[in-house]
Amino acid sequence: MPPAPFSHPLAPFVDRNPYRSQRYQRKELPLFQDARQRLPEPVLPHYPAWVEMYWRGWELAWQHLRRPAGDSGLVADYLHDGVDETISMWNSAFMTHFGLYGRRVFDFISALDNFYARQHDDGFICGALDGQTGKDLYTPFDPNGAGPNLLGWAEWRAFRHSRDEERLARVFWPLLALHRWFRRHRTWPNGLYWATGVSSGMDNQPRVPDGRLHHSHWTWIDANLQASLNCWALAQMAQMLDEVDLAGELNEERAFLQRELNARLWNEETRFYQDLDPRGNFSRERTIGAYWALLDKEFVPEERLIDFLRPLREAESFNRPHRIPSLAADSEAYDAGDGDRWRGGVWSATNYMVLKGLRRVGQHALAHQIAVNHLQNVGQVFEHTDTFWEYYRPEAAAPGELARPHFVGSTGLSAISILLEDVIGVSIDWPLRRVVWDRRLPDEAPDADEREAADRRWGVRQLPLGEAGTLDLIGDGREIEVRTTLPVSLTVRYNETELQTAVPSGLTVLELE
Repeated sequence: MPPAPFSHPLAPFVDRNPYRSQRYQRKELPLFQDARQRLPEPVLPHYPAWVEMYWRGWELAWQHLRRPAGDSGLVADYLHDGVDETISMWNSAFMTHFGLYGRRVFDFISALDNFYARQHDDGFICGALDGQTGKDLYTPFDPNGAGPNLLGWAEWRAFRHSRDEERLARVFWPLLALHRWFRRHRTWPNGLYWATGVSSGMDNQPRVPDGRLHHSHWTWIDANLQASLNCWALAQMAQMLDEVDLAGELNEERAFLQRELNARLWNEETRFYQDLDPRGNFSRERTIGAYWALLDKEFVPEERLIDFLRPLREAESFNRPHRIPSLAADSEAYDAGDGDRWRGGVWSATNYMVLKGLRRVGQHALAHQIAVNHLQNVGQVFEHTDTFWEYYRPEAAAPGELARPHFVGSTGLSAISILLEDVIGVSIDWPLRRVVWDRRLPDEAPDADEREAADRRWGVRQLPLGEAGTLDLIGDGREIEVRTTLPVSLTVRYNETELQTAVPSGLTVLELE
């Protein structure tokens, strides 16, 4: 008699995952012409091409909305990246970041529910699902099958925009069970994490020899930094949910990772965080993946921060004509021609990650500078092709070789999130009722001397606040008009000055001169 097939016992917290028993409830997908009236409206009279790009990004996103196939077991409508039938955890997690601004019309964050619904008894969630069948595309112990570990960061940012406490209480348990799965099955005996090129999301980076489909027994810098970031995000959730012991467990691992990574994966010679081989030798390549370190503002010691950021300013490193290449230009494997995907290609997802990290460590001017450069290059390509591409070349305003068009997809981050957050400069922290406007665009038109005074006013209208509020921020160098349906605490940064004030509901005019 053949032995019974092996099955894992139910891991702790998996039984508290409500999505495993959820069933799909069909809803009408909203039409874009109706949705547009409820989306934030950038006001940029000097940069009409960027505004056109913004609306085109939303339009393409709407064309990629999908319903689950009838017998797939998937539980939620979702935004697809438009490439094939694969539902990628990497793209799905990043797409939620611009989906935050359209959540009143379509519940973009619920795309992640499809992953939670497919959680295994031991906590595993596959990094890629078949959109037709809902089945995993990898087995649990395929080295390429899990990750990247970014769902916690996506959910925590969604909470800081919406303050949806009910969702937070639902997603915490599958996220914690998944994190424990990573800790059990994706670490070495010393507690540090490994990945592969495929599971890290950067499939052909040669920083780890033969690392595309296997860990090669290396310690991977991005996998460890994402684990530390996930500890931080889940600990914040645990505190919100009064799960004190679990918050302590997560903070303990985060402290361990910070200590060990700073001791082991910081290369004093290059002044950079790098992958480590089994013999203690550093990779010869410097990857953009090291900048996940910035997302936790307590990770990089103060005495190292200036050196760590320097390559973002240096032309021989990451400051190329189109910033930021995925591999430093002085790396042996850097492809200066078409970027060859992750051997130098410029990707919206990793650019967005770096920009959020720079904001976390107070580097607002550098974030704005990189964001403007990136948008200018994406804009030039958009002007000639009327679409967005999977990735771009680092040395010219052009798509990367074999890059897929109509990619919204994570490139929607460039057209929408980077424009709103890092070029216009608005950020929202709704649980604290706090809005920051970091005003760095010039009030004067860059290519015209005789604009009317009204043309100097720029900003954004109809930003969503929490569940039902909206906010308009429009102004120039003299005054700002703030119109809000809910009271907010507003901080305005301009000309190296910072103004903080409480703004009541209605219209408020703030004098800057």
